[in-house]
Amino acid sequence: MIGLVHLMRRFRVPGRFLVALSLTASVLGGCAAGVSAPHPEPAARVPLADPAVCGLWNAIGAAPTDAQLVDAAQRYQVVILNAWETAAQKRLKALNPAITVLVYKDLSSTRSYETATLHGGLLPTGVDFAATEREHPDWFATDTGGRRVEWAPYPQHWQMAVWNADYQREWTTAVTTEAVRDGWDGVFADNDFASLGFYSDAVLAGTSSRAETDRLLRDGLDRMVAVAGSALAAQGKLFIPNLSEARLYPGRWTEHARFGGAMEENFAQYAGDELLTWQGTQWEEMVRTSSDGKHLNLLVTKTAGVPESSPGAAGRAGFAGAALLAGDRACWTGPDAGDYSRPAFSGYQSLALGEPRGPAVQQDSGVWTREFTGGWVAVNPSDADETVTPPAGLSTTDGTAITSDLTISAADGEILVRR
Repeated sequence: MIGLVHLMRRFRVPGRFLVALSLTASVLGGCAAGVSAPHPEPAARVPLADPAVCGLWNAIGAAPTDAQLVDAAQRYQVVILNAWETAAQKRLKALNPAITVLVYKDLSSTRSYETATLHGGLLPTGVDFAATEREHPDWFATDTGGRRVEWAPYPQHWQMAVWNADYQREWTTAVTTEAVRDGWDGVFADNDFASLGFYSDAVLAGTSSRAETDRLLRDGLDRMVAVAGSALAAQGKLFIPNLSEARLYPGRWTEHARFGGAMEENFAQYAGDELLTWQGTQWEEMVRTSSDGKHLNLLVTKTAGVPESSPGAAGRAGFAGAALLAGDRACWTGPDAGDYSRPAFSGYQSLALGEPRGPAVQQDSGVWTREFTGGWVAVNPSDADETVTPPAGLSTTDGTAITSDLTISAADGEILVRR
């Protein structure tokens, strides 16, 4: 279970997109120019040895088969597994020693459902529910009525007092010991969230409003990330939190990503008529942390229950956005990720874009673009269609030559390849 549930929101998207055509080019040569109409996603082919956007498989929804592991070793550069999938982790490392394999751990909950404890002490969390109930009941968060807080969308997931220093230390000790002992490259820490409201309407004890509750949780998680991240870094392990709504809190992405990176699970999602990730300061922080070669940006674009501005827009904007952060440290999973029970791989990830010819650039129109030796990408995060001038010699992924300016629809992206 990945905790962030922006998908529960009700988004409004524009009911239009424009297709710009160059009349002159059409008359003279019959070549389409300025085309921004949706075109099919290319078929996924044999994985590239050096892709422009690295592949991410979040394999926590079901036990991976050996066939999936063999394929994953070729297709993905980062894989997330449940703590009890140690055999799968070793298999992946044997098949591809360069692959990064992270263990899933939840920062903010402990769990009382039966299967949470059926793996010889290897938990999806940092602390065991029964032991905590018996020995440290004060580690459970409670509401103003003294009741423990259960996450409504996820029964038998119990909110923990993430601000409690003893809980932080115990979580850190248990998770770090396990990561070192079992040979994980690092920890993927779920539910580094900004608001309890995604899971519960409760007001926590010691606070007088939901806003104060959220501040208590954010402040607690700020300290917990520092404690856990420092301990894991000292052991040479990555610490990658699944960070919620960093766009609303300047500096939070940078701070929480400093121990190896962070995940944005709602990358290139819609908020009103615009793309969520580009609001606030988060995008600029992501650009900075991806350029130093030390931080992973794990990016997931989901579409379940979220309308797109036009068919396939989320996949285009998601992949193009990941390519803007390109290098071996920006890893993306496209809209087919679903509930993480099966691997997802977009045909865009099979495109031979080659090496970046420079950093991502924001045009005067607000559109972000980046050129590669084998292609070019653009993302228009705004609520209005915008026109840009791509480099010469490019075509759409289905072979349509681009010979003049290109209109990028609102809240959409474009990927062009070298002819």
